[in-house]
Amino acid sequence: MATSAKSTWRGYVTNTSVTDNPRPSALEHFADLSRRLAGHRPVVCLDFDGTLAEIAPKPELAHMTGAMRSALEQVARRWRTAIVSGRSLEDVRRLAAIENLVHAGNHGLEIEGPPGSGISYRLGAEYRDAVRRAATELREALSDIDGLLVEDKGYSLSVHYRLVDPARFARTEAAVDAIAARFPELEKRDGKMVFELRPRIDWDKGRALMWLLESLEGDAGDVLPLYIGDDVTDEDAFAAIADRGIGILVSGRPQNTAASYQLRDPGEVCRFLERLANVGGA
Repeated sequence: MATSAKSTWRGYVTNTSVTDNPRPSALEHFADLSRRLAGHRPVVCLDFDGTLAEIAPKPELAHMTGAMRSALEQVARRWRTAIVSGRSLEDVRRLAAIENLVHAGNHGLEIEGPPGSGISYRLGAEYRDAVRRAATELREALSDIDGLLVEDKGYSLSVHYRLVDPARFARTEAAVDAIAARFPELEKRDGKMVFELRPRIDWDKGRALMWLLESLEGDAGDVLPLYIGDDVTDEDAFAAIADRGIGILVSGRPQNTAASYQLRDPGEVCRFLERLANVGGA
C-alpha cells in the first residue's frame, strides 16, 4: 500500500486563479475540451452527491438516474474513472456499483479499486474511536432538534441539517463546535448543509486525487486528470490539478472556484459524460 504520491503529482499550485466569475460551460466549450484531451489518456474523477445525483433531503434517498448510470458506465469502460465522495466507502460502492470504477470514500481516507487492480488505501483508522464517541455525544446534545441527522461514517462523521428549522442552525453549529473542542484530534469542516468532523491530518480530496493519479498512471506524461464536483470540498481537487488537468464545477450560479469550467446541474453532467465517452484520445 502506497502512502504518498511522487512529487510530480503531489504539489498544489500556488497561483491558482480562484474567482467568483462565471466559468465557461463545459458543454458549450466541449470542442475546446476535446482538443485538449486529444493525445492524452484522461483520468476521470467525480463527486457523487450534487454531481452524479441530485442532492436529496436525506442521504439515503440520493440515487443516480438510469441515464446517468449508463453514461458513467460508458466512461468507465473507456477511461480510468473514480468516484471521490464524502460518503463512506461502503455507501459510495453501493450507490455506484459499476464495473471498473475506483471508489474513494470519506474524502479519500478509504480508497478501493476494482478486484485485481491492487488499488487499496486506508488512512486514519486510529481516529475511528474518537469519531464514534463524538457522534454519540452529538446525538445526545442535539436529540431535540427535528430533522437533524448525525451520520457516523467510520473515518469521519457528518451532521446533516438540511431539514432543520433555520432558527436552530446556530444551536446546531454551536454544539458541533463544542464537541470539536472536546476532540482536538478531529477538525470541523463545512459542506452543503452539513458540518463534518474529520481526522486532523493532512489529507483531503486533492491529496486523495494525487494518490489516485500516481496509483493509476504513475508519472505518465500523457495522462490528463479531469475532476467534476459541486461542493466546497471539491475545491481541494480543483486546485491540485489546476496546472495539469481540467476542473469542472457543478453549480447553477457563479462562486469562488479553482475550476476552469462549469456545468449547471447533474443533468448537464450526464450530457457531458455521454459526449466524453465518445471523444477521441490516445
